[in-house]
Amino acid sequence: MVSFIGSIILLLLGYFIYGSFVERVFGIDPERKTPAYALQDGVDYVPLSQTKSALIQLLNIAGLGPIYGAIQGAMWGPAAFLWIVFGGIFAGAVHDYLSGMISLRNDGTNVPVLVSKYLGEKARLVVNIFTLLLLVLVGVVFVTGPAGLLAMLTPGISKQAWVLIIFAYYFLATLLPIDKIIGRVYPIFGAILLIMAAGIGGALFMQGYKVPEITFQNLHPGGAPLWPLLFITIACGAISGFHSTQSPIISRCLKNEKEGKFVFYGMMIAESLIALIWAAAAMSFYGGIPGLGEALSNPAGPSGVVKEVAMTMLGTIGGVLAILGVVVLPITSGDTAFRAARYTIAEWFKIEQKSLTDRYKICIPLFVVGIILSQIDFNILWRYFAWANQTLAMMVLWMGAAYLVRHNKNYWIAVVPATFMTAVSVTYILQAQEGFKLPITISYPAGIIAAIIAFIYFNFHIQKIKNQPSANITPN
Repeated sequence: MVSFIGSIILLLLGYFIYGSFVERVFGIDPERKTPAYALQDGVDYVPLSQTKSALIQLLNIAGLGPIYGAIQGAMWGPAAFLWIVFGGIFAGAVHDYLSGMISLRNDGTNVPVLVSKYLGEKARLVVNIFTLLLLVLVGVVFVTGPAGLLAMLTPGISKQAWVLIIFAYYFLATLLPIDKIIGRVYPIFGAILLIMAAGIGGALFMQGYKVPEITFQNLHPGGAPLWPLLFITIACGAISGFHSTQSPIISRCLKNEKEGKFVFYGMMIAESLIALIWAAAAMSFYGGIPGLGEALSNPAGPSGVVKEVAMTMLGTIGGVLAILGVVVLPITSGDTAFRAARYTIAEWFKIEQKSLTDRYKICIPLFVVGIILSQIDFNILWRYFAWANQTLAMMVLWMGAAYLVRHNKNYWIAVVPATFMTAVSVTYILQAQEGFKLPITISYPAGIIAAIIAFIYFNFHIQKIKNQPSANITPN
């Protein structure tokens, strides 16, 4: 339990200390007019309060990852705590802050356009494809997961029926102005989310569960290598490229740049806390890693673990609320995933979005593809989502580093996690079953070499980046 409490304290200190440092490095301008006012259109550019912006951001980014990913990552033991804490503080929150604030400084622009601007036009096509692939995968994965949980709670309604119901909600949330559905229902969803997290976290303390202490030992019963699988499995709770697709949604709604630390950096730390709670609960509820492994081997998988943990710890009523909280997280990420996909397609093909007809042109084929993909096995979709997720995070961190270089700022806050995530992404795809299936004797050194090459290449081109035309930003 000492490790668990210490991890919570470190995450909070990370927000106040390192978050403030990152904010100073970036150099906010409280007097600068934000896109919410400069481009206000009543659809996507809508000024929202800091509390509402933060709540929407949290619900957008905190999908199944900090719960399902944390539960599956707990199979490696308390080493998962270290990745959640240090990944969240030094990689994930930095990634979210930079992607959100750089988008804000560029009129709420999405990731592919930002990558083109700061890394070059050649990188844009790759990132466009990765972004759309990830967004559609997220939307689909975040349909099937909650649909399965809802089917458990409603025996009279099948999982497939819930899939169609959720897709119908996604369609409306993607099509309509942000303040019509998302801005109105998210406060309710937020209350459920907070009850869920506080309830499970409180039960760990009050009911005397013994959370294992941190060890660097790999405790996975199946002997799965910790590197790089842990860093792919626990994505959203530590760092997630999906977040960079969501941050521009809220960068179009912030009233002032000083809100960025709380909304972007702070909500990533909040998501890490959620992941920490579920990882601790998964390890301690079953009396250790072998018991958790047995529970995950059941057909219900992580969904079954969530249901059993919630119902036992919190009773029927509290358990149902906790499960609804778990349902809310992916649904409130899936809807904005499709919304961000609409933004990306519109920017790519220069399709105006003020007209409802133009939004239909994108939304209808987008959801047809989504419904077709929802028929594929969840585990297959999740593996591809996890790798694409971390690979996009790596690309966005390099983009953030290029932005900081161009503005003569401390780019190391982005370069270090970008180099680390390059090693993670390359190593994983080389050895994964859905990748090249190479032995670790090849994948490990190849991943490290790829990271070193990326680091050297970036540093070699720093001067070229500095000489590129400056972004539309007030000098600091």
